[in-house]
Amino acid sequence: MADHLELLILDLVEWVADEARPCEDVMDAWQTSCPRLTVWEDAPYRGYLTRDKVRCDGRLTTIISTTSAGRTYLNQNGRCA
Repeated sequence: MADHLELLILDLVEWVADEARPCEDVMDAWQTSCPRLTVWEDAPYRGYLTRDKVRCDGRLTTIISTTSAGRTYLNQNGRCA
């Protein structure tokens, strides 16, 4: 399971690295009901993703983006950052 989890974390970080995304979009695409797949929880915990509050269309929203540690993680695993 750990190898599958690593690959999923890589996929998530790579997906966010393409474009910072609203938290709602990330949660819709990556949430799971399986307690063993902690992709969404692990990526920010490891410092690969960050949550930032920004004002968009007059309301405050959370944007998820890749950190420098996330880009390094992608590069170390053969993914473009």
